[in-house]
Amino acid sequence: MYIEHLQLKNYRNYKELEIPFDNKVNVILGENAQGKTNVMESIYVLAMAKSHRTSNDKDLIRWDEEYAKIEGRVKKRHGSIPMELVISKKGKKAKCNHIEQQKLSQYIGNMNVVMFAPEDLHLVKGSPQVRRRFIDMEIGQVSPVYLHDIGQYQKILQQRNHYLKLLQLKKQTDMTMLDILTEQFIEMAVKIISKRFEFIQLLENWAIPIHKGISRDLETLKILYKPSVDVSENQVLSKMVEVLEEKFAKVKTREIERGVTLFGPHRDDLLFHVNDRDVQTFGSQGQQRTTALSLKLAEIELIRSEIDEYPILLLDDVLSELDDFRQSHLLNTIQGKVQTFVTTTNVDGIDHQTLKEAATFKVESGWIEKIQ
Repeated sequence: MYIEHLQLKNYRNYKELEIPFDNKVNVILGENAQGKTNVMESIYVLAMAKSHRTSNDKDLIRWDEEYAKIEGRVKKRHGSIPMELVISKKGKKAKCNHIEQQKLSQYIGNMNVVMFAPEDLHLVKGSPQVRRRFIDMEIGQVSPVYLHDIGQYQKILQQRNHYLKLLQLKKQTDMTMLDILTEQFIEMAVKIISKRFEFIQLLENWAIPIHKGISRDLETLKILYKPSVDVSENQVLSKMVEVLEEKFAKVKTREIERGVTLFGPHRDDLLFHVNDRDVQTFGSQGQQRTTALSLKLAEIELIRSEIDEYPILLLDDVLSELDDFRQSHLLNTIQGKVQTFVTTTNVDGIDHQTLKEAATFKVESGWIEKIQ
């Protein structure tokens, strides 16, 4: 899978942009604040219908314009697919193969991307929210049903929190409504927890050998999904439902006092152990970076195993953050297999055949041109 062509209109600092790309490594060179990351982000947004940099879609629209538009043509094994996303103050409209998609969950997954940016190096030591977002975005790319379920879960969570707040303020006293919301909440929570367990197992299967390779066989990685409720991946769904029902019955009074849902997938986390030690707490910066790199490379292989095509890889200013050995490992892994976009201020310090054979683009003040 690769993106053959990208067109932007009123996107960030780009008034108009139309550019073809090669099915190999594409290096986007430019000083900071010239727009190279905006090109990278636009490819991500075209695939995922949301940015990795902001949760406010209005930030993507060029100053004083009404809308932003991203178009791309994606080449897959069975032919080319035109994709289009229009972002306005009213919301988003997505088209795939010229057909408007009624739900974004139907649109996402037509083009698969793996983004690796400096903030992903904080995947291990950052907040649990970062890791939950990582899980949700990656499962969503290969499972539209999961995207739908997580959307439903968020709605019920919002309703439940709102009702708990009303009970806390004594503006409501009807416990039947809370029980109904709790029942709906548990039904969706169990689906999400179960899918996350399954995904983490697959991810770990790919990440273990990759991590061993990067660490020169000195380290063994374990990825552990840590739900906020005491359930395990071996439990049948009915047993999980039972555990959650017992938990919420016990904490009902506390939740009303606090006015918020205290347990569920929105409070779950991931743990990473290297040689049986928690990397987040005890790992060196090198170990944390190796773990983050292993996860990203595992993600590429996991997506390929699920859809039988390699995703597009976006390396946003990340090569300069990695030492020579990790750089080489990353570039050797993708060589000749994965269409890759690399943003950097310069490639002087990176001596690798992959970059010597790359297509290079220069970005300056919202304008981009191919230089080789």
